[in-house]
This record gives sequence, C-alpha cells and structure tokens, in this order.
Amino acid sequence: MKRQDFRFFHRLRVRWAEVDMQKIVFNAHYLMYFDTAISDYWRALALPYEETLRRLGGDLYVKKATLEYHASAQLDDQIDIALRCARIGNSSMQFVGAIFRGDQLLITGELVYVFADPATQTSRPVPALLRETLEGYEAGQPVLALRSGDWATLGADAAQVRHEVFIREQGIPQDMEWDEADATALHAVAYNRMGQPLATGRLLQPAPGVGQIGRMAVHRALRGARLGREILLALLAAARERGDREVLLHAQRSAEGFYRRLGFVPRGEPFDEVGIPHIEMVLPLADAPR
Repeated sequence: MKRQDFRFFHRLRVRWAEVDMQKIVFNAHYLMYFDTAISDYWRALALPYEETLRRLGGDLYVKKATLEYHASAQLDDQIDIALRCARIGNSSMQFVGAIFRGDQLLITGELVYVFADPATQTSRPVPALLRETLEGYEAGQPVLALRSGDWATLGADAAQVRHEVFIREQGIPQDMEWDEADATALHAVAYNRMGQPLATGRLLQPAPGVGQIGRMAVHRALRGARLGREILLALLAAARERGDREVLLHAQRSAEGFYRRLGFVPRGEPFDEVGIPHIEMVLPLADAPR
C-alpha cells in the first residue's frame, strides 16, 4: 500500500501520552488515530456528521476494525493517517487506511461501518445521497458548489447559516443581524453535495471603487475546511470584476489571522461591534489572491 493510493490524509504528531517506555506508540492508539481521521474525512466531504446523519435518518456503527503492524511510530514523529472508502455495500461501508511516516508504511487497517436505525440499531440501506457523495469524493469530484446571487435567490440559505453562527452560537440579537443592506448586496453561499448550505458572505459597495465584505459565516463543524476561503475568493473576484480598487471588511479579532493569510492588513484601531472585538482590514485588489 502506497501514499498514492489515497487522496485523504490527516496529519498529527505523536505525543508523550501515546508512547510506552521505549517511546514507541501503544498498539491500541493506532485505532484512535484512524477514528480521529474518520472525523476529518467527513469534514473533507463537507458533511457535518451529526446533522447529516440525522437528516438521513440513521447513524454509523463500527462492525469491524482490524490493524496490521509493519513498523512503529515513535515519540515526536509526524505521521499521516490515510483513508479511502473502498467499497459501499447495501448497508455497509468499508474504509481502508494506512499510517505513514513520510513514505514509510507503518500500519494498515480496515474499518467497516454499518448504516443503521439509531433507535433499534437494525441495518438500513446506505442512502443514495451518501453513497453518491462518498463515491464522488473518491473519484476526485468537487464536494462543494458555490453560488452567487441576490437576496431573493440565496437569502433563505444565507440566513440559515447566519442564524446558526451569529444568533445561536455568538448570541448576536436578531435585530442587529438583519439590515437593509442584504437587499442590495451580492451574496455567496457554499453547498455540499446534499444541498446543505454551509458558508456564506456578502459584498457591498459603500463608495465607488470600494468593496466591503461582511457577514462571513461558516458552519461550526466545518471551520478550517477552506469553506471561508472559497467564499472570500468568490466575493473578491466579484469585486474585481465590477472594477473595485480595494476591499475592506470588519474582521472579528478571532478571525484576524485568517484574513491576514489572504493578504488583508489592519487599518485603524480595534473597536467593538455588536459586543464583539473587531478590526477593520483592507486589501488592494491588485494584491488579492485569485
């Protein structure tokens, strides 16, 4: 089994708590590594695990887990856990995995899950949407569809994401979240292959040649999975297309690093907005990533 057999990798560094006196990993921890990687595999599919399975009317239960040991991972090793969905039966899904240190194969594994009724734990057929999502991902197909449009077209889906993130999660009052600018803004929404809206943002034009991005929101379970980047790049492209020279935004201080990595720089002093620390950041479109 080789690295090129996989398209999904989860990287981690071996810690003290995971090794024995010889500073090699306890055998049972390799199953934990695969279990952790499965969680990120679902993120790579752009599927919020709990919400998705609830919508599909089932849950996944481990039927079989096997490991084969080839060499040991050691303290402070950086290792890659690779996974792929190898087969989907009527009600079961087989994942094969491997753990590598660089190109060296350390562990191979197999995980078999059964899709079942959560109340009775009796098996059910794997839903067609889930089957198509898994097969599409393994075939290299995109897991996201990004749409841009006005509030009449995308407002319901954008509002769903914003309500979950800003109102329910961050506690922003409803009357401070919705404003008249939504009616004139360009909105972008990212959807997974099941049609679930997962991320959104909007683009305004407060002055000629100036774009303003705002209301950037990503489903909590999928932060760090590049959805925010995809939304931001789509809005930057729209601002560039209409001839804007620069784009500004009011970044929550907790997200400042995300915007810095995409070229935005702070301007002015930090301030509070809806009770949350913010800072204005700006990006000349000539320097914007594409």
